[in-house]
Amino acid sequence: YLTRTFRAAAGIVISASHNPYFDNGLKFFSNEGTKLPDETELAIEAMMEEPLETVDSAELGRAARINDAAGRYIEFCKSTYPSGRRLGGMKIVVDSANGAAYDIARRVFEELGADVIAVGNEPNGLNINKDCGATAPDNLRAHVLLERADVGVALDGDGDRLIMVDHRGDIVDGDEILYVLAKAQQEQGVLAGGVVGTLMSNLGLEHALKDMGIDFIRASVGDRFVLEKLNQNNWTLGGESSGHIICLDQTTTGDAIVAALQVLAFMRQTGDTLSHLKSGMTRYPQILLNVPLAHKIDISDNQAVNQAVKKAEDQLGDSGRVLLRPSGTEPVVRVMVEGKVANDVEKICSEVADAVVAAVG
Repeated sequence: YLTRTFRAAAGIVISASHNPYFDNGLKFFSNEGTKLPDETELAIEAMMEEPLETVDSAELGRAARINDAAGRYIEFCKSTYPSGRRLGGMKIVVDSANGAAYDIARRVFEELGADVIAVGNEPNGLNINKDCGATAPDNLRAHVLLERADVGVALDGDGDRLIMVDHRGDIVDGDEILYVLAKAQQEQGVLAGGVVGTLMSNLGLEHALKDMGIDFIRASVGDRFVLEKLNQNNWTLGGESSGHIICLDQTTTGDAIVAALQVLAFMRQTGDTLSHLKSGMTRYPQILLNVPLAHKIDISDNQAVNQAVKKAEDQLGDSGRVLLRPSGTEPVVRVMVEGKVANDVEKICSEVADAVVAAVG
């Protein structure tokens, strides 16, 4: 938001994202407030490996502090909540993962009238995402039940992932949040086209949207790929199971506070609990097994593996799904199976994984 509003050439964030503090790195944003394409990031990394050139100190640029940056962003977030409405009377637990939004998230919801219980809001430079936030939602769940709150909101360290907890203590992941937002936009007549998920989105989301007459397509895992699909189709709503929720009708990239406000607005509009609003989607049991690789190998043409996958798909029919995906960061092949019956899913996933193990030796 700040990159766009200041008409800056780019934005740079120092962040560990959803990881521990020792994974701090740099995130770049374009002048439009979007993440950079892969080829641009690779070009920047290549330049960093080149010999360092220096200039006289008098020729260096100057840094200036934006003293009202937090206030500007808070007002932007509030502007995405329906005008004239407030969150008065709603008790919300907000877990900021001891990260970037440790102070801002609380203030946004408080200024809209909510009774806020803030947790994960005491960063010390080492505790970002540690047993808290969107990657560890049991912390939020415990506080929601303890405080008898109406709802809980968990962000990750850099505030672009959202996981929620309903008043019963049930964790509401990115797929269920997408379902609620799609339902809200459809009822309000503002849904632009369909919804973009990823290869890992739960099949229950796809089936629930289909029952509502809403198109659903899958992108590769990663919010940048979700954004690409949205732009290609001129759609505005997409996200990942992990909680990256993109609302292009409100902002240019994933923003947990903005996404949470859209869910809370729908709760206020309908008078329903989050538990009730998400009840139209049934999550299918999903089993994920990692098969280690001694070296990189392409198993897509392996006959035994393909036979195992076909057998699994035949067993599951339209009520299940099989996915084999090499990890982009680890030497493993991820084997994912989901379907309506948990015992069947576990058995089928083990059989497919065994075929992959045999194929890779």
